[in-house]
Amino acid sequence: MTATLDTATLARLAGEPVDWRFKGLPPAWSGRSPAQICAAAPDLFEAGPLGPVCVLRDEALTHNLATMARWCDRHGVQLAPHGKTHMSPQLAARQLAAGACAVTVATISQARTYRAFGVSALILANELVDVAGLRWLASELNDDPNFDMLCWVDSVRGVGLMTDALSAAGLRRPLDVCVEVGAAGGRTGCRSEADVDAVARAVVGSPHLRLAGVSGYEAALGHDISPAGRVPIRDFLSTMRSAVLRLADVFETDDVVVTAGGSTHFDLVAETLTGWPDGLTVRTVLRSGCYLTHDDGLYQRTSPLAFTPALSVWAQVCSAPEPGLALLTLGRRDVAFDQDLPIPRGFPDSTVTKLNDQHAFLRVGPTARPEIGDWIEFGVSHPCTVFDKWQMIPVLDAGNRVVELVRTFF
Repeated sequence: MTATLDTATLARLAGEPVDWRFKGLPPAWSGRSPAQICAAAPDLFEAGPLGPVCVLRDEALTHNLATMARWCDRHGVQLAPHGKTHMSPQLAARQLAAGACAVTVATISQARTYRAFGVSALILANELVDVAGLRWLASELNDDPNFDMLCWVDSVRGVGLMTDALSAAGLRRPLDVCVEVGAAGGRTGCRSEADVDAVARAVVGSPHLRLAGVSGYEAALGHDISPAGRVPIRDFLSTMRSAVLRLADVFETDDVVVTAGGSTHFDLVAETLTGWPDGLTVRTVLRSGCYLTHDDGLYQRTSPLAFTPALSVWAQVCSAPEPGLALLTLGRRDVAFDQDLPIPRGFPDSTVTKLNDQHAFLRVGPTARPEIGDWIEFGVSHPCTVFDKWQMIPVLDAGNRVVELVRTFF
């Protein structure tokens, strides 16, 4: 599976005018295209953004892409980064150019978005039982012989529903699927060896599905990277490995896929799910997504590699109503808060204690002196729930000059 993307469709984004829909951007940019704006390379903050404003750092993106690509090459694994993280075909294009073999999605709607930009290889990390979604997918597979799709199955009933819907839709070639392995207390996936084997047999009996491998999601068991916390992760991945070996004579493709890997434990995935016996050709595919931008919170604490945070949100101090407290123009509508609250950069001993819809409460450390009107940069924790709040994000160089305007499609 090797992915391509329609560069002509992607390039058209650079010609669509900027307007009021894209929050945070300078009003003076309205009516101009991203291509025109980036050609002038304006300093974002001199241009007058209407804060808060979310930004990406070009140097950090480049570093993270290269770091992950080198690591994957060294460990003999492939990468199909999770496109739900950013839902940006422009950022996906960077990932594909750096060697990614496919784009992973979580829903059929996300798949439609990436197909609109011609992405030729997708992994749907879910069992698809939506009849309308299966009808659309069958049409895509029939119309484009170069389109590859891989998705999950974790129940005999699901296999039956998929088979019936694909048959009714007139699918002319089989859809590749992986049996998903799960764990008690985790998310989706078969909970026992017997269930895995029964689902595999059901797939083999389906005229519209083809058994291509085994999938799982180890991070559903947590982000604890202590030695004790990693034990259940290793155990789960060992269960996946056993499933591959047990089904070796059942797979219907010569190119067997085993896929796992969030953004915390992908080192254990490479350790456990490589080194296969002679005669069994297995591709190990990671689905990490947050490596691209990294963060200042969850993944700063848990990532096995030294990535650089590339995503931040800037806001202004709008009030200082009492000693030690500053209010900023940054809230739940602008930044992630599901893992950690935003992290102020350059203000030691200062902490965001609460977010309202449009305000951040910053408890100021003894040496910090924020003034009303000051711009403060905030690192984020869990980039997935930042991107979905911004439809256009400036990419800045080291001098805060705009080198790209990235669109997202949530």
